[in-house]
Amino acid sequence: MILKDNWFSAAAESDNGAPIFINGRMDLEAFKNSGKFNERVEIYWHYKKGFNEMPHDDEGKLMEEVLETLKKAMEKDKLAILTGVYTGNGERTLVFYTRTARVFGERLNETLAPFELLPIELYVEKDREWNEYNEMLEAQEYGE
Repeated sequence: MILKDNWFSAAAESDNGAPIFINGRMDLEAFKNSGKFNERVEIYWHYKKGFNEMPHDDEGKLMEEVLETLKKAMEKDKLAILTGVYTGNGERTLVFYTRTARVFGERLNETLAPFELLPIELYVEKDREWNEYNEMLEAQEYGE
């Protein structure tokens, strides 16, 4: 399976009208259909809202650094695949599909150890059908 780095961008709106920016990964059918990535891990990063409910520049830069570091660490041996990033209304959500949440957690701790304590929470769920991913792809028709 070849992991491609093709993404789309779209916008949505939170319940209170704040913009939510969606970056979704495309071309993941082989991973989805392999049956190997059955657990979904969502990482929630709560940030102080800046202009238009988005993160301030400094925190935004840190978020990007952490995102790239995590993506590289999780995808180097295809332990997990980053499928989507949602940003807005005081929260950034990273969505990964993984082979095993336990090993994902261990690698997450190792990868984030060099950083100061981050304001993140994790959520793990079995998602063999990739329901969250399928819902996110529906947003693609509203993006580019």
